[in-house]
Amino acid sequence: MYAAKTAEINTDISGLFDRYKQTPDKALRNEIVMRSMHIVRYAVLSTRNMYRKYADDDDISNEAVLALMNAVDSYDPKKNVKFDTYASIKVRGAIIDYIRRMDAVPRGVRKFIREYDNAFSELYAELDREPAREEIAARLGITPQKLDSLSSRSAAATTLSFEELLFDGFDIADESGNSEAEAQVMLSERRSQLAAAIDSLKDKERTVITLYYYEKLKYSEIAQVLGISESRVCQIHSKAVDKLKEKISEYIMD
Repeated sequence: MYAAKTAEINTDISGLFDRYKQTPDKALRNEIVMRSMHIVRYAVLSTRNMYRKYADDDDISNEAVLALMNAVDSYDPKKNVKFDTYASIKVRGAIIDYIRRMDAVPRGVRKFIREYDNAFSELYAELDREPAREEIAARLGITPQKLDSLSSRSAAATTLSFEELLFDGFDIADESGNSEAEAQVMLSERRSQLAAAIDSLKDKERTVITLYYYEKLKYSEIAQVLGISESRVCQIHSKAVDKLKEKISEYIMD
């Protein structure tokens, strides 16, 4: 019954698209948008870990709705791709672009990630245990509060990097001449390669990636699950994303 209802809704949207392409009536476009708001809701929910440091739900929702409206205008029903697929990539891409505009990650954050990694490794070797937050801050010559702030910025940077592994460089109607269907196949292949790359990570790295991106847990919650510090979770996360980027580099479009 559910499948039949879904098919009925899709048929209705297809009919609306046919009418809208013949007569670009805003009322028709708005109806298509309203019937497709599940795309916006899912995109906002699934990217919350990315944008929560820079924008609220309303800001992101507004960007997503505008992207959905643009997707309605640019979608070609004659092409062999579902509107949900087409619009989902457009909406998610718009959210990523918005986050980029809100946070141009400075070189200092990238430098901090390297320095943090070195400090943690040195202290771990010296103390024969995981160093405390205060000990890492002292080694870096900063306050614990500054350490927390830089850790949050680096976390946001690597979160965006993970999303870019999936979507960066992808426009489903791209300039290289690929059809929407071909672009979707390429995107699916990249996702498959990313899944394989995640499987190849060390146990703790794979757990952090899974809990953060798929279970939507916060760093503090992951730290409790694994019995380690929040800053250690941040370090594992950064390393894991770097490994993933290296493993699927051939699938990342420049």
